[in-house]
Order: sequence, then C-alpha cells, then structure tokens
Amino acid sequence: MDEYSRFVDWDKMDVSAQSQDTKELTCTDLHELKQLARQGYWAKNHSLRAKVYHKLISNIPCRTVTPDANVYRDIVVKIIGKRNSSSLPLPEFVDNSLIPTYCLNAEGIGAVRKIILCIANQFPDISFCPALPSVIALLLHYSKDEAECFEQVCRILACNDPSKRLIDQTFLAFESSCMTFGDLVNKYCQAAHKLMVAVSEDVLEVYSDWQRWLFGELPMAYIARIFDVFLVEGYKVLYRVALALLKFFHKVRAGQPMESDSIQQDIRAFVRDIAKSVSPERLLEKAFAIRLFSRKEIQLLQMANEKALQQKGITVKQKRQNVHLAVHAENFKSEIVSVKEMRDIWSWIPERFALCQPLLLFTTLEHGCSLSRFYSHSEGHEPTLLLIKTTAKEVCGAYLSTDWSERRRGGNKLSFFGTGECFVFRLQPEVERYEWVIIKHPELASTGSETENHAQPASSTLSSSSIPSDPSDRLSPFLAARHFNLPSKTASMFMAGSSECIIVGGGDGQALYLDADLNHGRTSHCNTFNNQPLCSESFQISILEVWGFRD
Repeated sequence: MDEYSRFVDWDKMDVSAQSQDTKELTCTDLHELKQLARQGYWAKNHSLRAKVYHKLISNIPCRTVTPDANVYRDIVVKIIGKRNSSSLPLPEFVDNSLIPTYCLNAEGIGAVRKIILCIANQFPDISFCPALPSVIALLLHYSKDEAECFEQVCRILACNDPSKRLIDQTFLAFESSCMTFGDLVNKYCQAAHKLMVAVSEDVLEVYSDWQRWLFGELPMAYIARIFDVFLVEGYKVLYRVALALLKFFHKVRAGQPMESDSIQQDIRAFVRDIAKSVSPERLLEKAFAIRLFSRKEIQLLQMANEKALQQKGITVKQKRQNVHLAVHAENFKSEIVSVKEMRDIWSWIPERFALCQPLLLFTTLEHGCSLSRFYSHSEGHEPTLLLIKTTAKEVCGAYLSTDWSERRRGGNKLSFFGTGECFVFRLQPEVERYEWVIIKHPELASTGSETENHAQPASSTLSSSSIPSDPSDRLSPFLAARHFNLPSKTASMFMAGSSECIIVGGGDGQALYLDADLNHGRTSHCNTFNNQPLCSESFQISILEVWGFRD
C-alpha cells in the first residue's frame, strides 16, 4: 500500500480503519504536538505515522556513537549468517518475553529476532529489557527495511537525556518501575488494589506484569496509539495507561468470579481481549483523566525505589521473594493485630519499605503510657507505624513517613511536619484506609490543653536545610501543595507533636489526636468516606504500639 508495507500482513490489518488522505505534519510546538498525538492525528494514516515516528525518533538526543542502519547491514550477515532466525536463541535480557506478531508477515516476524540479536551485539550493557521485542515488532510496521528499524530502536535505547526516560534496560530499573507502579496503584486505584490484596499472595508480582500488559498483551491498534503519545511525552504515559487498564479491569470484572486460578492470568486475558469492552480512544481518555504526579516527582519516587533495591542487593534478576509476605508469622507478635492484618497494612505502605521487616519499637504494655517514652523509642526511625486498640475493641492506626524528632524544630510549640505519604487506617470493626489529606483540624489539640496557642502552620516555603541535597535521599517526593489543592502554608501538616499531644492527619477530613498520657484520644471525621469514621470521636486507649522497619 505504501513504502512502509514490506513487513505488514494487510489481510490481518483493519484496512477500513486506515485513511488514504494525504496528510502532512508541520507542527513543531511541543504542546500542539502533544494534543495531536493524543487526538490520534496520524493514527489512521500508515504512511504519515511512519514519517512522524521517524521525525520524533530522529530528534531523540543520543550517545555520540549510536549504531545506525549501516552498522546493521555490516553485522547482520556475520551474526545471523544463513541460519533460520526462528531457530536462534534470543538473549537472556528479553526474559522469555512474548514476541507479538502485531499483524506482521512471515518476513517481519523473522526480522524481529534478527534485530534483537544485532542489538544484543551492539548494546552489551543491556541486562534486562523485556519490552524490546514489542517495540521492534511495532516499529517494523513503520520502517522501510530492517536496517531502518534497527537504527530507530537504537536511538531509543541510546537516549542520553537524563530527563527523558524511555525503555528500561536493567533489572534494577525494571524492578523499581514495578515498585513505582505499585505505589501509583496504591494511590490512584485503591479499589483495584484492594482486590489484588484480597486474591493475591504477592501483590508486587501482579504489578510486575504492568509492562507486559502494554508491550505484549495489548492488540496492535492499542499499543500503536499509546506509542504515538509515548514518543512525544515519554515514560509517564506508560504508567497512565497501565493504571487505566487496571481501573477498567476492576470495573468490568467487579463482582464476577475469577476466570482462572491466577489474577495475573485474568488481567492478561482482559488486556488481550480489551477490544470487547474498551476502545483505544476511551483507554487514552481514561489514562489522561488521572491527575498523576509530575514527571519529576515520579522520577524521585523511582530513584527512592532503586536505592531501596540496591541497599537490599537486588540489582539482577533472581528468584522473587514474596515481598508482601515480609511479615513472617514465626517472627511477628503484636497484641493489637494478627499476622494477616499486618500483611494487609504492608500492602498499603510504599513499595520500597515493603521490602523490610516490622520491628516493635514501643508498646504501652511494656514501656508504659508516657508520651516522652513514646518519643524516645520512636525517634531515629523513619518511617514508623502507629497501632491503637481501644477499650471498645476498635483498631486503628497510622503510617507516619517522618522521624518524630522533626517535632523539635518547632521548639516547645506544637510543630507540623510529615509528607503526603502519611495515612491513617481502621482495621476494626471494618477495614478502611484514609490518606493524602493534611491535618485540617489542629484545634483538636485545644481540648484539655493550651496547645492551640502554640500551633503554628508550616512555613509557606521549605528552607533549603529541610531538603537533602541528594534528591535520592528524600523519603517522599510528594511535597507539592498543588496535589492537595491547598495553600502552600499548610502543605506539611500531616503530623504534629509536642510535649502535650500528638496529631496525625488522614484522608477525607480524618485527624487523630492523642493526649500526653496515651490513655485517651479523639478523632475528627467530617466528610468521611461512606460516613465511616476512623473510630469513636472520643475513645480510651487499651494498647498502643509503634513499629519500625528493619532491613
């Protein structure tokens, strides 16, 4: 049909969806290009899409020495020879990935393997890249020959712009992206995440499939539309679409019995057959309706996850540990929660800390009901987990992202600190998690004390001394007030502590107040989720525990 048809089996393509109208793309403005990509301006014109891909990929900043089409022509005969490419073993770094046919003809399917083997020859530093077969298969649709496809893929792999992440090429990068995706699901797809926790022993194993959903299971028409936007906007688009897929999976399958014994297999089957329920346009519409973190903040979270993996020595592919069973029954003992309940809590915390073991730091049964002892045993640990059981058998708690020693920056006044990763939760009588809302009611501290006179909101700007110079050392990148539609002066009001009380903020207007003797507490719960409060508005504490995270 055009000069880019060599590898396409048009009998398998939906030709009716293709337009033969002559179109050109003269736009160079990035904002306008984003809009055109999202709208599918070149999606129905095979030749135009090929030209757009060539233009976008040619503009990717690359290493000085990046293999081009001439290199491919030089090496392909030496590497492949006269052997049938289908009989050649693929490099380990593709991790036995599916090689999608994407409506390629026999020549195209063989070309995918040849190009992978030539890339392995030219990129010895690639150690893990399961998305590569899919990217090559897709770009063959829009290449005149194998050499041109090879050159385009090489430019994507050789991108040296630190702000433009494209394809993971190491196990560390891949695994940290899976952890980052898990963090994003925990934040943006809570209903789906709740289902994953209920039906899967290892949630991270489910989320480690997220790139396979995109680069392997999605039909050709869908991944091509995603790739249109990916080449313009980068890696963040992949997170968006994967989140949208999970949202649609939960919506379509909610209340239905699982079709197999594995939630992983069910999600894969849903993505393969997505055309039955969701169009490519609807999928992208859903993806871009998610108010996702900024690219910089996602990058910081990814860096934090990479650092956690490196500290654990997990930098190469190995037999997966059951991460979310880090709470071992034989080593765990709490007077408040069961092993199962602690595992549920572990499924909510940021992925980089789910690699750790729980460590009991403080319990009122052993250390007494003293706020000063609470501080002395909790300080120096970051993050921590607060568990409370009331005399009415209610169980609630909080995940606290920041060291309690930060309270001292306010002197003797009630000082506010913490990050957006803090959240409060309820386990009894029903399980519920509330998160990402600042302390809205610091006046809680006024009951029975004079601390309201000391409560000062956080400064409208963060001093340079409060932010580590190395961004990878930041435990939470989510400090921007704009994510909460709140004035910047309240951006850090998640935790508060003084010698007289502590306050922890939670979701949907929730806030938890504990007095100095750790015997009595109060909550604020206006506009609560499903009208379910965190616990009684006023309660007596039976047991209180603080848990840290041990490597």
